[in-house]
Amino acid sequence: MEIPARFNILETGSWIVNHRMNSAFPGYLMVGSKTPASELSGLQASALGELGPLLAKVEDALRRVLQARRVYIGRYGHAPGYPIHFHMIPIYDWVETLFWEDARYRVLEDLAEYPAKTTDGAELTLFVWREFCERAVPPAIKGSSVSAAIELLKAALRP
Repeated sequence: MEIPARFNILETGSWIVNHRMNSAFPGYLMVGSKTPASELSGLQASALGELGPLLAKVEDALRRVLQARRVYIGRYGHAPGYPIHFHMIPIYDWVETLFWEDARYRVLEDLAEYPAKTTDGAELTLFVWREFCERAVPPAIKGSSVSAAIELLKAALRP
């Protein structure tokens, strides 16, 4: 898949970091392999050696530069034709507030045996995906726009 240059943030020997193209959520990043492998076991040792430090560096930038409270890192995709990639989703205080204010998501409490007054990664990931990646008109964001977040992260991650 060709990633338009305006979404690119950082490139290493084995990985490309870009903003998720179909997301209105500032700082939602993708870390994708340059090798067409679909599993970690299909990567060279050098690529595997780059991955941990790269994820740590990007996570740190999301926290420092965009003031993310937490950063979720996950591998979800299994569509054929895409190389292995990881989603890096910053979670801001205002996102949790929006989640709790949205009555539609209270149905998730009915699915838990022991409902809690805190959110977990799965619930907030679902919220970000549905509201900021799949909605034609996403909720208003607080803080940096997507384009501003890209520029801030480029500057912070510049080698």
